[in-house]
Amino acid sequence: MSTHRHRVRSGARSKRAAIAAIAEALSFPAWFGQNLDALYDGLTDLSWLPEGEHVLVWEGGDAAVEAVLADAVARTAEAGDRVLTVVRAD
Repeated sequence: MSTHRHRVRSGARSKRAAIAAIAEALSFPAWFGQNLDALYDGLTDLSWLPEGEHVLVWEGGDAAVEAVLADAVARTAEAGDRVLTVVRAD
């Protein structure tokens, strides 16, 4: 399985900024809804990206966004050909 790294731009710490920056880092499609439900849907789909592990590197921020990321990581680990991993930026 190949690994693809995606870095979220620094400074995206509020909920709104983090959602937008994650969508940008993972090249979410134009239909992305810019809210927590749409973030979860996008993170657990990733069908527009190549198969393999997708490592999202970010500095952290909003607790609600962190919870969605954790849920998406768990969901993609269970099934699918695109697995999401989240790591903190150094």
